[in-house]
Amino acid sequence: MTDEIVAGTVTITGHGGDELEAYLAKPTDDTPRGGVVVIHHMPGYDAATKEMVRRFAVEGYNALCPNLYTREAPGADPDDAAAAVRASGGVPDDRLVGDVAGAADYLRALENANGRIGVIGHCSGGRQAFLAGCSLDLDAAVDCYGAFVVNDPPEAMKQMKPLLGLAPQLSCPLLGLFGAEDQFPGPDEVAVLAAELEKLGKEHEFHTYAGAGHSFFSVDRPSYRPEAATDGWQRIFDFYARTLAA
Repeated sequence: MTDEIVAGTVTITGHGGDELEAYLAKPTDDTPRGGVVVIHHMPGYDAATKEMVRRFAVEGYNALCPNLYTREAPGADPDDAAAAVRASGGVPDDRLVGDVAGAADYLRALENANGRIGVIGHCSGGRQAFLAGCSLDLDAAVDCYGAFVVNDPPEAMKQMKPLLGLAPQLSCPLLGLFGAEDQFPGPDEVAVLAAELEKLGKEHEFHTYAGAGHSFFSVDRPSYRPEAATDGWQRIFDFYARTLAA
């Protein structure tokens, strides 16, 4: 761990060459280290997500969260931006992949980068982390309760579709963290995904927490479950220590 980090807003190049706002945090020393692309949840590019980015930097990683809603609502409050994107049906999958690719390229270009990239997301970001792992050449992916990987999304989320068919393309080890009381994804959906990855011989590690529902990592929400979140964070750091080391 290191207490010496720098953090702030940068501009990256995303899908289609679009310029996106992003939040970067990284240690100040020159030791080569892995990078983590943090995909924000559906509520948006908010303070809680930026706190996670800083936590990864304290743990020794370069971390970057692209604002996926930059195009629809540049400079807007996270709640307003999220509402605008929901009204349009969500972030298109191809655009998400391009934006994560741009974030990964930014991290790889840092002077203290070791070239290894992981991705993590919660809620919609968990689904998108799986999508990125199946669409890009990455070294690790963490899916925190990402729904609609297996099941169909509601009609309102017209930009989304099930992703199970992409599982043969998964390029990296996958860590999945889920709540037993969650409905999106429910335990049945998690079981189907685990079985498919097992059948394909894809490296994965899934954990489901009793007494936890959706968003159990969210410290600012009633859904927060300290015991599950504490164990989950440790599993994330152990996983990245194995997969992102030089």
